[in-house]
Amino acid sequence: QVQLVESGGGLVQVGASLRLSCVASGSSFGSLALAWFRQAPGKEREFVAGISYWQGSTREYSESVKGRFAVSRDNAKSTVDLQMNSLKPEDTAVYYCAADDQITAGPLDVSDRYSHWGQGTQVTVSP
Repeated sequence: QVQLVESGGGLVQVGASLRLSCVASGSSFGSLALAWFRQAPGKEREFVAGISYWQGSTREYSESVKGRFAVSRDNAKSTVDLQMNSLKPEDTAVYYCAADDQITAGPLDVSDRYSHWGQGTQVTVSP
């Protein structure tokens, strides 16, 4: 059973940066495709960024964060990070890490493809 724990959230001002991290345990980390999703109050959960298994040669981003956010993985540390720059109030949400070892091809932005989820970390961007 894969366990995911997110960290790094907080309260920042517009234009600031934050780096979220998610550490995984209980599985061969390299075999996991990983993604970040977020959910704002009153809204559905949405895809933010995803990275393919092993070397992470495939990375996908939502249009709303492309050019501002960057996802990366460190297989030696069993972590996936989300570097968030130029934060906006609309980035305010709970951010979730997701993982699955059966995603070897196809889109990374479909939440139903992920069987393991973290508890989430709150990111709040004040105007």
